[in-house]
Amino acid sequence: MAKVLGIGNATLDIIHVVDRYPNENEEIRCLQRFIRRGGNATNTLVVLSQLGIACSWAGVLVNNPDGKFILDDLHRHGIYTGNCRRMESGSVPVSSVLISKDTGSRSITHYRDLPEFAFSDFESIALHSFSWLHFEGRNVTETRRMLESLHSGPISIPCSLEIEKPRDGIEVLFPYAGILLFSREYALAMGFTEPLSLLGDVRVLCPHADLFCTWGDAGAVATDRHGNVYENAASAPATVVDTLGAGDTFNAAVISGYLDGLDIRETLARACRLAGKKCGQYGLDGLGFARAP
Repeated sequence: MAKVLGIGNATLDIIHVVDRYPNENEEIRCLQRFIRRGGNATNTLVVLSQLGIACSWAGVLVNNPDGKFILDDLHRHGIYTGNCRRMESGSVPVSSVLISKDTGSRSITHYRDLPEFAFSDFESIALHSFSWLHFEGRNVTETRRMLESLHSGPISIPCSLEIEKPRDGIEVLFPYAGILLFSREYALAMGFTEPLSLLGDVRVLCPHADLFCTWGDAGAVATDRHGNVYENAASAPATVVDTLGAGDTFNAAVISGYLDGLDIRETLARACRLAGKKCGQYGLDGLGFARAP
């Protein structure tokens, strides 16, 4: 069985569903309220676990009731957490999420009071048993050390890197991953108004990588390391309910496609299909599918 190690964040998500986004200084009624485990890396692992892939998480967590809530959810999905760093003080990162029932879109405020997972934590992990490493694009200095160690180490493991936000210096990470997964948020922040322009620009930095970029209801595009371009329409559900975690779901489907030996066109189609399914439901449970293209 394939084994994936995900390095990144786990959060406590406090989610409020409203009819529409409120205006400033306006009070509106909350229709539904959820408390869920979140975080890009762990979301991706939760989806991968439903696709029949053994998953492990490497991140930082606090030994308190909120931390136990997160661990219980990861264990419910069969995710190994022995590689995470446990803290006795601090607070679990909290994302306060507002979901508009009108559009299914989400707005997030994030609070963090924990150190990031460090290279010293990473180098203690026995990597030889893993088929794939997935990095959340954050904590740039330490993540670069992790990626550099893979290039100079005795074993070669395929790895993917998610780039969701325009963090300072994150571009230095690009040459180290074989699969780069970009969001529309990053592309727009960098001044690109469509995805292929971004991927063409990135290609100069990492000519030997496969590149993906999601673009919401316009679908997603990819370019392979030979310069071929692939486009796939969005797989829209009957009703868009909740887009929270759709990008993480897309990333999981891409990783599973590579592990299943699909070509890049089939992988892109799988990723759009599964991300669309996620947008039609609350949460990530029930996203497994038969392992066909």
